Amino acid sequence: MALKDIKLMIVDVDGVLTDGRIFCNDSGEEQKVFHVKDGSGIAYWHRAGLKSAIISGRNSRAVEHRAKELGIEDVCQGAQNKLEAYERMIKRHRVKDEEVCYIGDDLIDLPVLRRVGFSVAVQGSPEELLSAVDYVTKAPGGRGAVREVVEKLLKSQGKWAEILKRYV
Repeated sequence: MALKDIKLMIVDVDGVLTDGRIFCNDSGEEQKVFHVKDGSGIAYWHRAGLKSAIISGRNSRAVEHRAKELGIEDVCQGAQNKLEAYERMIKRHRVKDEEVCYIGDDLIDLPVLRRVGFSVAVQGSPEELLSAVDYVTKAPGGRGAVREVVEKLLKSQGKWAEILKRYV
């Protein structure tokens, strides 16, 4: 696993970009809570010239809105077979398995996690994931886990210092 080779970061939504809770209002519309630190991390990732994507097993307009806001152009929702969605994405992005980081939190993510160059499970994931991945985040899903991974990758690629220049 060479972190310096990662070009595409793919994330799950529920339990990764969110804390896994799903809120439904009186009309039955689903609402999600996203953490600003994860959004900043994705912005830094893009600023470094790298691509990101989403694969989610659920469908949600909130995900469409958040992805658009963050500049994530490749979003696959309702993916009951995440490996099939993953294979379509890597073809579209013209990347190899070893150039992909995937962040997941549950068993449905396991087939993809076994394929990618850098596999990540968020804190609190099932043991089957924790024992199968390259890295387990210190932060839980929906609480900065994606940001943590972005910083780790950008530092490994020597791109973090360029991100910091804007702020220091």
